[in-house]
Amino acid sequence: MLALLVLSLAPSSVASVLPSTGWDKSNHALGFAVLGLLGQRAWPGRTAIVLTALLAYGGLIELLQSLTPDRMAEAADLLADWVGLLLGAGLAFLLDKNSSGEPT
Repeated sequence: MLALLVLSLAPSSVASVLPSTGWDKSNHALGFAVLGLLGQRAWPGRTAIVLTALLAYGGLIELLQSLTPDRMAEAADLLADWVGLLLGAGLAFLLDKNSSGEPT
């Protein structure tokens, strides 16, 4: 979570040398997919709480970006966060299902 916060709030002069997918929305989706996967694996059975808390964290990041001089908050970023969270939680579900020995 800290790494994602740093990447999200880094000044644009620094952000140009940081890892990137090349598209802001896919950066958001990828970062939050990782958080969704880890959150789901850490607290199985609490999907709604975990995803809601992580989406709120995405909202906090957007709020903090609006307070920086060279970043801006965008609703589309929050949507990309949500898509990433769903993908990450879905992947965690598939991994859990496959590790339980059930045939796919």
